Amino acid sequence: MSKKNYTVARRSDGWEVVRDGASRASSLHQTQAAAIAAGKPLAQVGKGELRIQGQDGRYRKSWSYGNDPYPPKG
Repeated sequence: MSKKNYTVARRSDGWEVVRDGASRASSLHQTQAAAIAAGKPLAQVGKGELRIQGQDGRYRKSWSYGNDPYPPKG
């Protein structure tokens, strides 16, 4: 199964949860907190990453789920 990464981003009418490569939002929310709460289970099931954008569009936080080996190779 491939990883499914999601992003919580600002819209003109609220906040959206979008899977990478998708043309439409997975879900729409009035608050950023509600969008994060909806995005976490999606990223966990997809064993991907959830990235959070602030109101300025810059990434401010991210969570990784799935196989994240420690220590990293390299």
